[in-house]
Amino acid sequence: MNGYARAIQRDEASIERRRVESWPEPRDKARRERRFLVFTDESGFYLLPGVVKTYAPKARTPIPGEWQTRDHLSVMGGVTARGEIHSMVRPTSLNGLHAIESPVHMGRLGAERLLVIWNVSPIHRRAEVRAFLAEAGDAIHRESLPSYAPDPNPGEGLWRHLKDVEMRDLACGDLEQLHQELHLALGRVRQKSRLTGSFFEGAGLGL
Repeated sequence: MNGYARAIQRDEASIERRRVESWPEPRDKARRERRFLVFTDESGFYLLPGVVKTYAPKARTPIPGEWQTRDHLSVMGGVTARGEIHSMVRPTSLNGLHAIESPVHMGRLGAERLLVIWNVSPIHRRAEVRAFLAEAGDAIHRESLPSYAPDPNPGEGLWRHLKDVEMRDLACGDLEQLHQELHLALGRVRQKSRLTGSFFEGAGLGL
């Protein structure tokens, strides 16, 4: 079976309504108020080998040896309506402080007024995140995606492209090498400006 598994808790009507009705509002708000619009999302890149196809004698399933490890890199990424990709990589699980660090970093890059669209992950609902947003006031406007609905987020297209194309069939010996390969892969994606538009198209969002 092709495709990705979907949570049975998904509210399909809400997700489709988000695409058709709700998306133009934040897009137009960002343009009207000259805000830096960014979709943020999180993902993990593991040392565990990916599932691939290979050749083997008939009726003899190949059993390759592998190191069993859950070591991974946690990545928070931002895909903007201007075609930019921002990333933050950490060797530990992400938390509320990381959710704060990402918009702060964008502010340092000159994005004085942000419109951040993210999922309802627990790290976005931490007390420190709520306090940060309250203190930021009008400088940061935040909107949330529907629950169990990663597909309306262009960031999901970024993760799929990195894992299925840029880093396909890649085996790394340690996290340092994985970090380096991820850095190179992100660099290649940033050089292909058309890709960001395809991530928005794949999410059903028009720029």
